[in-house]
Amino acid sequence: MRAFFEAMFFTPRWYHRVASFVLLPLSWLYGAGMWLRRQCADRKTFGIPIISVGNLIVGGSGKTPFVIALASRYEDVAVISRGYGRQSWGLVQVSHRGEILTDVTQSGDEAMLMALSLPNADVIVSEKRETAIDLAKKQGAHVIILDDGFNRVHIDKFEILLQPQTIPNHHTFPAGPFREFASQKKVADLIVTEGKEFIREVSFENLSQKMLLVTAISNPKRLDSYLPAGVVGKIYLEDHAYFDESKLQKLLAEYGASSILCTSKDRVKMMGFKLPISEMKLKLALKNEIFTQTDEYIKGYRYEK
Repeated sequence: MRAFFEAMFFTPRWYHRVASFVLLPLSWLYGAGMWLRRQCADRKTFGIPIISVGNLIVGGSGKTPFVIALASRYEDVAVISRGYGRQSWGLVQVSHRGEILTDVTQSGDEAMLMALSLPNADVIVSEKRETAIDLAKKQGAHVIILDDGFNRVHIDKFEILLQPQTIPNHHTFPAGPFREFASQKKVADLIVTEGKEFIREVSFENLSQKMLLVTAISNPKRLDSYLPAGVVGKIYLEDHAYFDESKLQKLLAEYGASSILCTSKDRVKMMGFKLPISEMKLKLALKNEIFTQTDEYIKGYRYEK
């Protein structure tokens, strides 16, 4: 079922479009509810510049590497995330000034990757973003970056909206990948499109001759165009799923592979595994005007206050 919906959202064929058409009434109701929620929202100001990095569609759009690229430019910065896929609840401080304070099961894979990639930042996960913002302020943060924050409509913030270069299905969920009507992108302060305002840069570490791709990301087929030579098989798990070391060992033997190939997001959930691992690392190259606009927002915010 998951594979069917991912195909309907990102690589639809004729029968996916039939299913999408049948689901349109539910999509209109869902989209209308999200529109009404945004219109009725009373945006709260927290007295600190907050930059939201989000998207309108479900699935990966580069938010995590975008947050890393943006947060790495600032001192006294805190990154706040929902902590998708974690096995904990409530507020968890993942790192403080780069010191890791918990493990990946409590933080979630994306938050842990951000914490490991940002040695000068605080990373906090919480379902209640407002509570995490208050903690970050108390700990001395001067800038907050809100990961996946576009639909946090009650928070006053600078909205950066990421979007892929092409979107084959423009319907709202469940007929399509949109979390809100596509027209809602007009509320963003800055819209950045992959291939225009930012590009992906992929590198590899510890490649081997025969690699088994194992990944737990949304829409994993988007990796295909970046895969190196030597991939002998592909194993796709649900987004944010955890890995069992013994099962991976059996899969290596089954496919005759010499290493596991995974993304950096997957790799943080394999720390401590005694397995040969090849890593696919993703970074984003951002155009300077993105930094210019975020800097102007921060300076302008502080001037007003």
